[in-house]
Amino acid sequence: MTSGKALWMDNLNAAEEDWELLKTFFPSRWKELATETAALKGLRQDKSEEKYLRVLLMHLGGGLSLRETAARAKQANLADLSDVALLKRVRKSKDWLLALCQALFSESASRPAVESVPMLRLIDSTLVKEPGPTGSQWRIHYSLQWPGLNCDYFKITATEGKGTGEALSQYPLRTGEHLLADRGYCRAQDIHHAAAQGAKMLIRLNPGGIRLTTEAGMPFALLQRLNGLTKTGQIHEWPVWLPLPGAAPLPVRLCVIRKNKTAIARALKKLRREASKDHRTLQPETLRYAEFIMVLTTFPVENFPASRVLDYYRFRWQIELLFKRFKQLAELGHLPKYDDDSSQAWLYGKLFVALLTEKLIAHARDFSPWGYPLQTPSQSLARVRLR
Repeated sequence: MTSGKALWMDNLNAAEEDWELLKTFFPSRWKELATETAALKGLRQDKSEEKYLRVLLMHLGGGLSLRETAARAKQANLADLSDVALLKRVRKSKDWLLALCQALFSESASRPAVESVPMLRLIDSTLVKEPGPTGSQWRIHYSLQWPGLNCDYFKITATEGKGTGEALSQYPLRTGEHLLADRGYCRAQDIHHAAAQGAKMLIRLNPGGIRLTTEAGMPFALLQRLNGLTKTGQIHEWPVWLPLPGAAPLPVRLCVIRKNKTAIARALKKLRREASKDHRTLQPETLRYAEFIMVLTTFPVENFPASRVLDYYRFRWQIELLFKRFKQLAELGHLPKYDDDSSQAWLYGKLFVALLTEKLIAHARDFSPWGYPLQTPSQSLARVRLR
C-alpha cells in the first residue's frame, strides 16, 4: 500500500514535471519581460521570475484564494508571504501579465492562415463584473482571426465614460482586412471609420440604431422591401447608403435572408421574454424584423454575392463561443478584486491562462502521442556535454 507521504511526493514530482513542460509554452522572453515591466522591483526576497509567476498562476489559473495560494506557496517552498503581500504582487504584476498576453498574441498572429478561405477578423466585447451589488464593471474588447481562431488584439476599458463603449475605433484596423461584427457596432460612424481605414465590413443590421437611405437621400423603405420575401431561405440584397454629418454618404449592401419557422418562433419568444422582463411594449416592426437575418456589408460584390456574405456571417458565432469558454473555464466572468490595478492584473492574468490553454490545445492536436515537442538536436547535445 502506498503511504500518504509517498503519494504526496508522487504528486509533487508530477507537478514539477508538468511545470517544466508548461514553461516551454511561455513566450520566449517571459523572464526578460518581468524585468522590463519592473514586476520584481522592490522585492526583498523570492526574486526568481519563475517562482513569482508560478505563484501568480496558482492564484489566477488555479482559482485559489489569496490566503490559500499563500499557504500552498509556502508549503511548496515557492514563497513565504501573506495574502496581503500576494495581493500587492498581483497589482504590481499588471504590466508583466499584459506583456505576456501581447507576446502570445504576437506568436499566434504569425501562424499561417488556411488558404482556401479569406482571413476574417471577428470583433466583439464582453463585460466582467466585480463582486457585490455595487461592483465595478469592465469591458474587454477582443478580436479573433478566422479560420485560425487566433486572438490578434484585446483591450480592457471601464464601462462608463468617454471612449469606453463598443466601437470599431477601439481596434487598430488594417487596409484590406475583412471584419465581422454584431449589431452593437451597427452605427454609421463605425462603418464609415472602417471604410476610411481601408477595411471591409460585415455587420448585423440594427434597424433602430442606423439610418438607411437611397442614393437620392430618401429614407430606404425597409419594411416594404421585406414584404417581398415570403419563403424560407429566400435571399435578396439592395444597395443602400449610410449618411453621416460631415462626410459623403457611404454606399453599402443590405443582404437579407428569411428564417425558417422554427428560428422565427425562437426569436419571437426571446423578444417577448425580454420585453416582459423590462416591462416594454414591442413595436410591430420589431416583430417583423425578427423574421429575417439582415446584414450590412462593404465586401466586394464580385467576390461576395449575398449568399456568401450571409454564409460568412455565421462564423461570428465563434467569438461568442470563445467568451463562453473564458467565463466558464477561466472564470473570467466574475472579478474578485476591489481596485483598478488588481482588477486589471486579474483580467490580464486570466487572459494569459486562456491564451496559454489555447496554445496547449493547438499543439496537442499536432504532436505525437507523448504530447510535447522533441528538443532540437543542438539542445539535446548541449545537455549531454554538460553532463
